[in-house]
Amino acid sequence: MSTVHNEEKQLVCCVLTISDTRNIANDRSGWTIRTKLEIAGHKIFETWICQDDKMEIESIVEEWLRNPNVNAIITTGGTGIGFRDVTVETLTPYFTKTLDGFGELFRYLSYTEDVGSKALLSRAIAGTVKEKVVFALPGSEKAVNLAMDKLVVLELPHIIHELTKHLDD
Repeated sequence: MSTVHNEEKQLVCCVLTISDTRNIANDRSGWTIRTKLEIAGHKIFETWICQDDKMEIESIVEEWLRNPNVNAIITTGGTGIGFRDVTVETLTPYFTKTLDGFGELFRYLSYTEDVGSKALLSRAIAGTVKEKVVFALPGSEKAVNLAMDKLVVLELPHIIHELTKHLDD
């Protein structure tokens, strides 16, 4: 008897742009994430743009985490070292498990393919929250393209499969 695994199904994703300067007209990074997910066959459940504000980020992310239909949350922005960059500090308390390899690989790829030693300033992270995965990408469109093409789109179905395979038993 054959069963359909999560690696073969359409995933439901949410995209959050975290920025004090982005809006619908100039949110190229959020648009890039949505487009790459849709091309990969996934569904966009909801998209938001919010300020670099801990309470605003928490409010949106908590709503998505409560939704049983959402598989993945991908954020862009707020991962630098500036005073207003609070994405990492806001998201990590929610993580059941961290995916340290994501940040490590992203910084390695950034270093070798694009920005050189400036890659050490990136605090891009990923982690799981029960059966969901959360990725926090930088705000730069170039960084988003790199992360989505080389890591997120390739591994997203497998991550969700691993997180939910116990549900198939």
